[in-house]
Amino acid sequence: MIKVGIVGGTGYTGVELLRLLSAHPHVQLVCITSRKEDGIAVSDMFPSLRGRVDLKYVMPDCADLTACDVVFFATPHGVAMTQAPKLVAANIKIIDLAADFRLKNTADFEKWYKMQHICPDILEEAVYGLPEINREAIKKARVIGLPGCYPTSIQLGYAPLLAQGKLLVNESALVSDSKSGVSGAGRNPEVHTLFAEAGDNFHAYGVAGHRHLPETVQGLQAIAEGRPIGLTFVPHLVPMIRGIHSTLYATILPEARHIDFQALYENYYRDAFFVDVMPAGSHPETRTVRASNFVRIAVHRPGGGDTLVILVVEDNLVKGAAGQGVQCMNLMFGLDETTGLQHTPIIP
Repeated sequence: MIKVGIVGGTGYTGVELLRLLSAHPHVQLVCITSRKEDGIAVSDMFPSLRGRVDLKYVMPDCADLTACDVVFFATPHGVAMTQAPKLVAANIKIIDLAADFRLKNTADFEKWYKMQHICPDILEEAVYGLPEINREAIKKARVIGLPGCYPTSIQLGYAPLLAQGKLLVNESALVSDSKSGVSGAGRNPEVHTLFAEAGDNFHAYGVAGHRHLPETVQGLQAIAEGRPIGLTFVPHLVPMIRGIHSTLYATILPEARHIDFQALYENYYRDAFFVDVMPAGSHPETRTVRASNFVRIAVHRPGGGDTLVILVVEDNLVKGAAGQGVQCMNLMFGLDETTGLQHTPIIP
């Protein structure tokens, strides 16, 4: 059994980790930490886990994380890197759901997250946890920087176009129009996520610059084998709890007009269990992936012209966070990556 610890398990991604890991056939939950909820039973805070998780929250200083094989950090940015050196020295694997090990350039991290990166040596070895792109590296990794929810949808949507070794679209003018449910903002109460504020409302934010932009561009450039990428990313908040819908645009180059892009996507993801390339003309909905680790993608070429439109949907708390973390854990410990994750989406 894989002994698992969770640091910071009181937010939405933390409870989602508990939901998935409590049903995983090869996992033993060892400890879960929280400063505010020290001594409180997990099932008292989250009654949905009654009979599934019998742990109590403990103070981080009292948690025996060294008894774990892997530790998940479902914490604010900056927490994982303070504990990473001790855990890595003890040969304990780390999967961070925050941003501490996403951006390879420490100057970029410090610019977007307004804090100093205190363990650049561990950052250097960390692997970006997007299994459909970095599967082999994840298998060998000690430290995983899990992608953000928006970057997951955008990178998976554009990857087949960028990974061909030749230019198919204008890579300097990619556009992502992305929408997320309010759970993406976390569980801490804020005015903009109150029901009276977010309900019956729809708005863009972060147009001048969003911290997921440099992460996404870094990932896209890696997929494109270092070619420069220009991306306009506009996120929106929509009045729903879960889900991300990214509508991606790319201009087809003249020399690529003959390509069957539907076949290109189907071939690229033929062995990716969690990525469903839907039939031509489909319009995937967020509810078709709700509470699951699946991503659904549809490829459109309106009027047979030079604009390619890619529609991508995912659950931001599962494939955009906790589920992707479990997928990485499976790979790191030699399991089939689908283990414990083959849940059917729930409707309604």
